[in-house]
Amino acid sequence: GFDQIMEQTRCDTHPILHHQQLKMGDLGRTQIPIVCPGHTRPLAELQYLWNEEEKRTFLLSACHDKMPMLRDGTSGDWIGTFQGHKGAVWSMQMDNSGNLAATASGDYSARVWDAITGNSLLELPHKHIVKTCVFSPDSKLLATGGKEGLLRIYDLAACLMNKPLKAEVAFEFKQASPMNKVVWVTNSLILCACADGKVYLWDLSSPQAPVHTFDTQQGDEIRDLELCTIANGMQVMTAAAGTKVFFYDMESKNLLKEYTMPIHFREEGGATLHPSGERFVAGGSDLWVRVFDFQTGKQLECHKGHHGPIRCVRYAPDGKLYATGSEDGTIRLWKTDPTE
Repeated sequence: GFDQIMEQTRCDTHPILHHQQLKMGDLGRTQIPIVCPGHTRPLAELQYLWNEEEKRTFLLSACHDKMPMLRDGTSGDWIGTFQGHKGAVWSMQMDNSGNLAATASGDYSARVWDAITGNSLLELPHKHIVKTCVFSPDSKLLATGGKEGLLRIYDLAACLMNKPLKAEVAFEFKQASPMNKVVWVTNSLILCACADGKVYLWDLSSPQAPVHTFDTQQGDEIRDLELCTIANGMQVMTAAAGTKVFFYDMESKNLLKEYTMPIHFREEGGATLHPSGERFVAGGSDLWVRVFDFQTGKQLECHKGHHGPIRCVRYAPDGKLYATGSEDGTIRLWKTDPTE
């Protein structure tokens, strides 16, 4: 009855009571994560951002509850919620300055927000579900993509000056199939992760065809895509698709590593590379959060805590923490080194 429900709720929100379940696999050390409540539906995407001006890390979360949130990236404390979408929010990103946020939604629109006040600045209509949105490094452009299979590039200054918007404001790059993620490489190079198992590299100055295609040769949808500059200066692209995680060197375009996981990414999940380049985290079709050795693919840690499959994973910029978002509606923050 009621007491049982209360007990269940307490267990969900009180990290100490998870203690029994949290066996850390091979290392035999337990770790109790910070649990961030607030969302009421499955998580869809997480983004960490270091804000130079405020000298702090932000964590953004997109969620099916239509209420994307901004948190302190270290404590997990809630800062604000961006209200306005009428459908699931699949993606939420902030620009490098920390002044703008963008969201991509199942309500067939993307939005640009004032990240300080939470006010909606722009509504960008699409013709189907929008799965991904991201600001260029210089904050001047916003890229969106989704079920339409169109990469759209918006010039934000022009959009903000010319409200209300007409539909033809964006440059459009037709993709071979629907898109799940876009990631900027530079202000003119952009990656599109598609449902056909390929990641296409586009140069904005040559819209006729992609300048390179990364083919996982699996045919499984690319579920997650991340770009990370690791300690030795190499820029590494991480892609999660099917039952595998792939790592590519962005300069040579070579496949560095390809590992088969004990989970799959067909419905959800992702992978994130530690800034040292020495380990990566993957989560997907089950409740466990796993840490692997980058060089060998050996599983180093395995964490229980979530009550639903893992939807998204990201390392913090300094590599000390990583965040996981689940179908259970919670975000959990884990330490890279549990002894610290």
